[in-house]
Formats: sequence, C-alpha cells, structure tokens
Amino acid sequence: MYATLLDGTEVAAATKDALRPRIESLAASGVAPGLATILVGDDPASEVYVRNKRRTASELGIVDVHHHLAADVTQGQLEDLIDRLNEDPAVHGILLQLPLPAGLDGEAAVDRIDPAKDADGLHPENLGRLILDRPGPTPCTPSGILRILDHYEIRTEGAHAVVVGRSFLVGRPLAVMLGSRSRNATVTLAHSRTRDLPDLVRTADIVVAAVGQPRLVTRDWVADGATVIDVGINRTEDGLVGDVDFDSVSERAGAITPVPRGVGPMTIAMLMENTVSIAERRA
Repeated sequence: MYATLLDGTEVAAATKDALRPRIESLAASGVAPGLATILVGDDPASEVYVRNKRRTASELGIVDVHHHLAADVTQGQLEDLIDRLNEDPAVHGILLQLPLPAGLDGEAAVDRIDPAKDADGLHPENLGRLILDRPGPTPCTPSGILRILDHYEIRTEGAHAVVVGRSFLVGRPLAVMLGSRSRNATVTLAHSRTRDLPDLVRTADIVVAAVGQPRLVTRDWVADGATVIDVGINRTEDGLVGDVDFDSVSERAGAITPVPRGVGPMTIAMLMENTVSIAERRA
C-alpha cells in the first residue's frame, strides 16, 4: 500500500477559484474586501507567512492593508492600531501575526480585535460561538483541514479521529469541529503526556498531528488505511519536515498530507474565505 497524497495546494486553488466570483459580486455592489495584517518585529518565519498571505490577498483582489511595527512597540501602541482598524470601514478582516516579540501580550492583543473582523477566528467570542455551533469566523487551520477531507471525500461520520496536540490554534478547535453535529466524528484529543500515545493513535481512522515535534508519528503508530493529516512545520537540517515521518507512514496510511504543500496552503486560503465572508455579512 502507498497512501493517496492529499495535496493542499490543489484544494487551496479550488477554494480560491470559488472565492473569485464572490469577490466580483461584492465589487459590483461597491464593496472591496479589505484584509489588514499586522506584523510586529523581524522574525523571518513570520515575515514569510505574512508575505504569502498578502500576496494571496492581492492575487484575489482583496485590498491589502499592512502594518509592520518595530519589535520595541508598546502594548498600548499595538492596541491603538487595532482600535483604529476596528473602526476603519474599509477593513473587513484583521490578522495579527503570532507569536509577538517578548514583552507583548498576544492574548490581550487578539482580544482587542473586533470579533466581527476576526479573520483568524481566534477571538474568545468566536471560539465560544464555535463550541455553541453558531455561525462566525472559524480558525483557519482547522477549517482548512476539514476542507481537505471534504475535497478528497474522506468521511468523518462515525469515524474515530485522534487529534494529537491541544493548542487553541489547531487541536482544540479542530476537536470541536470534528465532533460537531455536522461532522459526527468520535474525537479523542491527545497530547505529549497522553499515556500509551502510540497505542491510542493506532485506533484512529483519522490522525491529526499538531504538536511541533519533527517526525513524531511513525509507521508503527498508524493503522492500515488510516487518513493522516500533518499540521507540523519544523525546520531541521533536512529542511522542512512535519510531525509525521512521511516516508514510513505513507507505506501504511490510506491517505496523507505532505509537508510542505499540505495543510499550510489551506490556512491561507481559509483566511481569505473568512475575510470575504465577513465582507459579505457587512455589505
């Protein structure tokens, strides 16, 4: 057996193609969706992430409103900028690139964003709406994972999904989304301190690895035919690798996402979709 490759770039392209007529419809009514990105400091990885998001926005016709602040900016100055963007009618979505430099409170800054303009879906109000299964912006990476599963017709109904990683960025919201009434998976949320973790993962129909440990999940962790979603992006001497040992797991899994070209492109695509959806609600 060799796993089917779940190509995130293919799914992202389809997602962006579906957004174009929606953006054109907004333009016809005099609305240009605007995405404000805030980058603080000069972290190379964050600069790359923000540059990719801005480029995608421009390609789609989403107005790019970018603010690059020095690493020594104060919390008050950062929050003043967020307040201005909250009040700017030309800005529909706001993205604060995390993590922030030392000395700044990222949680407080995210809380400052107007929940209705929360393009990342990480404001506490929107996470609460997610738990209550109410409409609103949803976290981009979990939404992208579900879109990949849908694109490749991988059913979650009745499946046992093991999500390894309990961050508020990916693991926890994804567990909620997989277990929702619209998805109907049975979900186990695991982490680095879960007892007998490899044995638990072997019971899964769907495995999501989101722990930030290079090649943690190996062939002997995975059941024959399982779907494996690798969220990890780890920089090593061998280049970018995921949380899954791709070569060995590919020989046992039924389907797998690569790193790169897997979940990463979908995170950006769903950010664009959130921004367009916000613009449509406010139009």
